[in-house]
Amino acid sequence: MTLSRVVLTAILLSVCLAFPTTSNGWSFRRTSSPAPIDVPVYKLKMPPPPSFVDHPLFKPELPREIPEIMDFIRMVEFDDMPEEYDIWSDSRVNPYQVDLKNMKDTVKIDLSNFSHPGSRHITSDFGFRRWRFHYGIDLKVDKGDSVSAAFDGVVRITKRARDYGYYVLLRHFNGLETLYAHLSRIIVNPGDTVKSGTIIGLGGSTGRSTGNHLHFETRYLGNPINPHDIINFSDYTVKNNILLLNAQHFEYKKEIDKIRYWTIRKGDTLGRIAQRTGVSVSKLCSLNGIKRNTILRIGRRIRYT
Repeated sequence: MTLSRVVLTAILLSVCLAFPTTSNGWSFRRTSSPAPIDVPVYKLKMPPPPSFVDHPLFKPELPREIPEIMDFIRMVEFDDMPEEYDIWSDSRVNPYQVDLKNMKDTVKIDLSNFSHPGSRHITSDFGFRRWRFHYGIDLKVDKGDSVSAAFDGVVRITKRARDYGYYVLLRHFNGLETLYAHLSRIIVNPGDTVKSGTIIGLGGSTGRSTGNHLHFETRYLGNPINPHDIINFSDYTVKNNILLLNAQHFEYKKEIDKIRYWTIRKGDTLGRIAQRTGVSVSKLCSLNGIKRNTILRIGRRIRYT
């Protein structure tokens, strides 16, 4: 056999082995598939969540069930939310700086999933309270009593302040915000989503408080609304499933704007302030909850109208 014939035979043999065919003419190369390869799957272990800070602000032994926000976003048209709600602050109660006493529109707010925040017994109401305005309602609670979210929403602030003590502020999906103050403990964190009726804290008397109670506020774009416009406190139901919010709900602000204050300076006495403002000493004492012999601290503001 010549060399050329040997080379030709080797080429033909390699072609036949590379493309074997069956009796019906189908190529095994076209119909066969490679054997599956076992690819190892690695399951990553996430680090454990940080433990609660050992601080009376938190109550780690209480169960906290924080549902996913998408579980209960319903009938909420976010395009209808005011553009000011693009502002998110976890430290300022009113970061919006919008005055609604002359608002032109009427806003519809869904109140259908309301839950009462605590006790039904009112100890101090919304409105003027001697020398200052009270922007919420005080409800009688005992230390450790459960305080619940009024509506579905998101926790915006958990903080301790000199006046509010420990407090929680919730932004609700219906457009309202509610505030719960003088708590003994807080059991939610900023950014948590809560359902109506979720326990967010425990009653107490922290901050500027003379006894255990819950200071409860309802707000829209930072502006307080009289809770009586929303809630029947006799049976803890809402007055209507839809609140038609308009400028009338903020008429009280016009009365507040009429209030005038005198800032105490060195050498001031109640008699001198009475002469300068044209208001009697007895009226000054009544407006400010003080006595004739009260020591006037420099820098303090005294109401005279």
